[in-house]
Amino acid sequence: MYLSGAGHVQGQGRGHVLVVAGDVAVRRRVVQLAPSANVAALAMVPGSVLLGSDVPCDTVCLDGARDPNTVLTRLRAAAATRGPLLVYLSGRLTVDRRGGGLCFALAGTTAGTVRYSALPWEWLGAELRGRPAGLTTVVVDLVADKSAWPLLQEYASLPVSESAEVYGVVCPPAFAPAAAGAAVSGYTRHWIEQLRRGPGRPANVQVHALAVSAAALPPGTLVLPTARELGMRPGPQQEPGHPPQAHAPHQSPHPEQPQQPAAAPVSVPGSASALVPAPVPDSGPASGYELVRGGGGDPRPFIHALAVDGRHEEAAELARMWEEHVLRTCGHASAEAIGWAEIRADLARMASDFPSATRLWISAGQARLARQGAGALEVHAAAAGALYCWAQLRDRALVREFGPDLVALLRVLPLPDPRHLRLAERRLEALRIADRPGALHP
Repeated sequence: MYLSGAGHVQGQGRGHVLVVAGDVAVRRRVVQLAPSANVAALAMVPGSVLLGSDVPCDTVCLDGARDPNTVLTRLRAAAATRGPLLVYLSGRLTVDRRGGGLCFALAGTTAGTVRYSALPWEWLGAELRGRPAGLTTVVVDLVADKSAWPLLQEYASLPVSESAEVYGVVCPPAFAPAAAGAAVSGYTRHWIEQLRRGPGRPANVQVHALAVSAAALPPGTLVLPTARELGMRPGPQQEPGHPPQAHAPHQSPHPEQPQQPAAAPVSVPGSASALVPAPVPDSGPASGYELVRGGGGDPRPFIHALAVDGRHEEAAELARMWEEHVLRTCGHASAEAIGWAEIRADLARMASDFPSATRLWISAGQARLARQGAGALEVHAAAAGALYCWAQLRDRALVREFGPDLVALLRVLPLPDPRHLRLAERRLEALRIADRPGALHP
């Protein structure tokens, strides 16, 4: 545990940041999530920046704690602060098999010791419940194990406390990490990057949306707040006379694939309503149309909310309109334009339009390769997206159409797993053999 403090200003309530690293998440002896790396990276950010407040604050980091009562004590002290509070949790969610409750696994927690070595999730809500609304933020970067994942699907959320704003991601158990080793996870890394962009600190909902969009989340990842919860929140406010800011997002959850690229910011002049000329549908608050048209809103969380709610055509149309504006403003070869092509690619994937997704991801990968070189993570992420979507194609003609360009892209990349290239080559070769005269077709 390590703690840092800022000088107290008389008459002003202190703020508090509590950062907790739980148990590491491992799949097939490969680290999926390294909470210690996340906490170490987050601890380098000043507490005032994490809180988004100028009040003096204390920062407490717990790494390697094995006793849930130790964590509870720190949590209780944090909840007692009169000022703003940020609680960050990274690690593994599991279930107490005897009690059936969700638990935050601490260092060394096993299936047989959950009852004694993990923090019951309900303790977090109980400690924060009495705090005034608007002063508490909970950020989570978690992986659910096989016992916890069905329970989360049943909840369709991760309940904490009505008095707290909750942001974060919970990844499913069966996914391969983008890279082996104790690397900072994509969500936390991009959260930190957005805080460091400066000079003005974005609102938490904006930081969260940008981090989610760039983090290459696995399929099925639970994103908090959920689409409905996010859509019901007011959009970020814009100062009169200042243009809204849009950032090229991507959320590319692909299993067994490298991470997705980070996004570059795009300054969008004029009013946001000019970018959404279509009539506003008479829909629920989760649509996000009203908020985007109102000006000053980042369209990405609302586009994502539409897609998650199954309103794929609306999401695709909204993304297409923003892409057209970026093409006019920044040019077809710009990083911003490539980013929006990747957004459309992932929206197509979410809609199970794998032909369009494959085409867009290959195009984005080729563009990023020409712009950034074979070693860039963004190039690998685009290739991973293309490979995943191409693998879902069942139409032989489409497999043949996209296969050569995909294989050509994969061949120039130093892939972390050469099996991906070999499998793609074998699939194409099998089609060539099947297409020979006299070959038997299934």
